[in-house]
Amino acid sequence: MTEYLPLILATFLLAGMVKGVVGLGLPTIAVGLLGLLMAPLQAAALLIIPSMVSNIWQLCDGRSPLPMLRRLWPMLLGIVAGTLLVAAALHSLDLPGASRWLGAALVLYAVLGLARVQVRVAARYESWLAPLIGAVTGAITAVTGVFVIPAVPYLQAIGLEKDDLIQALGLSFSVSTLALAAALGHSGELLQPAVLGLSALALLPALLGMAAGQWLRKRISAERFKRWFFIGLLLLGSELALRGF
Repeated sequence: MTEYLPLILATFLLAGMVKGVVGLGLPTIAVGLLGLLMAPLQAAALLIIPSMVSNIWQLCDGRSPLPMLRRLWPMLLGIVAGTLLVAAALHSLDLPGASRWLGAALVLYAVLGLARVQVRVAARYESWLAPLIGAVTGAITAVTGVFVIPAVPYLQAIGLEKDDLIQALGLSFSVSTLALAAALGHSGELLQPAVLGLSALALLPALLGMAAGQWLRKRISAERFKRWFFIGLLLLGSELALRGF
């Protein structure tokens, strides 16, 4: 992977900037772009440290995460179970065709974002829907290294206020990152010291990108930026999905 070091650093700088502007997108951008050069879960292994630190940063807004944790724990438990069970069932995290599955996940996410689908989930459905959403998110994470579908649309649908949504996304992404790290570590295939070293190195551009994105958010239309973000994801996902056909 060291031959790709300049691209890895530039990718995390861009991914961090997107997260700084819209509050999400670091894992999606990083795994999507690096997936053009390597297997998605190789890219995901580089994500572990930047994702974990940036999500903790996102959670540190002065409020206790415990109320949100009490509400979301069934989904978070589903994420952990789905990730670990599917990773164990695959036996190998170097899954043939994983890039196409990654592409399909990015296309789906981009289409939902561009369509601005407004779905509302009543509180009475959360008790059974939350663990199901978590399990599906975990399964997709185990295959593609991306943990936005369907967790992000679900969190947007349960009626959270803006600050609560940001906190909920931080919790979801943190748990997904930990579950993915456990799956990669258990497999013994990808979470090697050299990979962790590259992941730690990628933290600096990711944090610089986040700081730049937070500065930029005050000076541009976040909605317009988000629209171009989804258009870029749609093109990137289409490229990945069509590979091999």
